[in-house]
Formats: sequence, structure tokens, C-alpha cells
Amino acid sequence: MSDSRIWTRLQPVVATALVLSVIGIPLWLVVVTAAKSQGEALNPDLSLPGRWQLLENLSQVWVDGQVPLAFLGSLLVVVPTVAGVLAFGSMAAWILARRATKVNAVLYALGISGIVLPPAVVTVVLLLRQLGLAGSAVGMIGVYMGIYMSTVIFFVTGFIRTIPKELEEAAQIDGAGPVRVFRRVVLPMLRPVLATATILICLYVWNDVFYAFFVIGGRLDTLPLNLFSVASAGLYLNNWHLIFTYVVLMSVPLIVVLAIAQRKIISGITSGAVK
Repeated sequence: MSDSRIWTRLQPVVATALVLSVIGIPLWLVVVTAAKSQGEALNPDLSLPGRWQLLENLSQVWVDGQVPLAFLGSLLVVVPTVAGVLAFGSMAAWILARRATKVNAVLYALGISGIVLPPAVVTVVLLLRQLGLAGSAVGMIGVYMGIYMSTVIFFVTGFIRTIPKELEEAAQIDGAGPVRVFRRVVLPMLRPVLATATILICLYVWNDVFYAFFVIGGRLDTLPLNLFSVASAGLYLNNWHLIFTYVVLMSVPLIVVLAIAQRKIISGITSGAVK
């Protein structure tokens, strides 16, 4: 048997081993530690708990960690951010993709520059203070929209360029204006790429501590900020089982979003192929 055939057969095994080592082992560590008692979790390892008490730990974290308020705070920031970024980013990407001018080429370069040029935190905080938005959810939403608008523009612009212009021209011949063309023709075909962008933005914003700490720290609790606060205050000192339980609890909404968005990606690709 040649070396190429051997490697072809080994590729799935190697890929599975890499996934298990990179993703599976840390995930297993989080789950088994979250299911242990305080004594068993003092030195987190991969061993099984003597008695699974994940539900008890979840109940304790939910009450003592004030998770409901932090969950509402996260939703208050994440939902408007995702909706705003997808709406404005997709509209801007449509214009940049369809109007090939030098000015738009420069605007596109500026639009995607945020991917490699993160904003300066000090400048952002000072600007928000001047606008009277420091420490507010509106200011935090504006910061996130500015940061992740580049990601949406980058993904959506490239996707729109693969859509035939004839579809839009046909709608225009039927008397549809720009808003109706975008809403009825372009937007439905963007479902796969918007689902992908939704996953990425939700992941970034939901788990963000850095920008949230400087912009709204102490005024509005999100799940990552709340975990940082209770851990720093000593509430979870040496309680690794509670910290890992909080991580599990915080990850559940992301898993739900991922499951829903994956369905949209598959259905969007399938419907596009049928059409």
C-alpha cells in the first residue's frame, strides 16, 4: 500500500484525535469539575466525580451568583448589538458590493480595517464620556456595533458579489425601489452568511469582559462581568466547582444560538440550490 493511501486512511483518525484533544479534553474538564463537590474540585482534573451533583451546583450558582440579573444584562446588550450590526452592516455591504467606484473601494477598505485595527479603549471611553453614554447599555451597544461592523461588511460584501445582479434588476423592472429590492430579494439570500455572522458576534459579545469592564463595569452586570465580580470578591474562592458550573450555565445560550443558526445555514443553502 502506498504512503498516499495510508495517509488518506489515517486522516480521519488524526482529525478526530486533534478535535478530541483540543476541544474534547477541555470540555470534559469543565463538565466533570462542575459536577463535583467542593472537596473533589480543589485540584481540577479529568477524573469522574464520586457523586454527580451538577444540578445542585447549578441551583446554587443561579441563586448565589445572581445569574438572572446578569443574564438580562447580557441580553440587553447582545440582542440590540446583533440586530443593529446585521441590519446596518448588510445594507452597507450591499451598496459597497454593487456600486464599484473608487470612493466605495476606499470606504470598503476603511470598513473592514476594524478587523485588524482594534479600537483604543482609552479613546473610546473618553468619547463616550463626552457623549454622555459612558456606563450605559446604549454606549456599550454602540461600541460593540463599531467593533464588529467590519466583520459583517467583510463577510456579506463577498457573499453579495456572488449573487447575480439580474435578480435585482428584474425586481427593479417590476417597479420595486431600493428598499424593497434589498428586503425582498437580497436579504432572503443572505440568510446563510448572516447566520454565520450571528454565531461569531454572539460568541464575541456574550463572552466579552475587556470592553465591558471599561465601559459599563459596575453599572450594568453581564454574565462574564458578574462571574469576574463574584470570583474577585471571594464568593467562589477555592470553589472551582461553582466557577466551572457558572461557565457551563453561561455557555447554554450560545449552544442554543449555534443550533438554531446551523439550521438556518443548512436551510438557506438548500433553498438557494433549489432556486
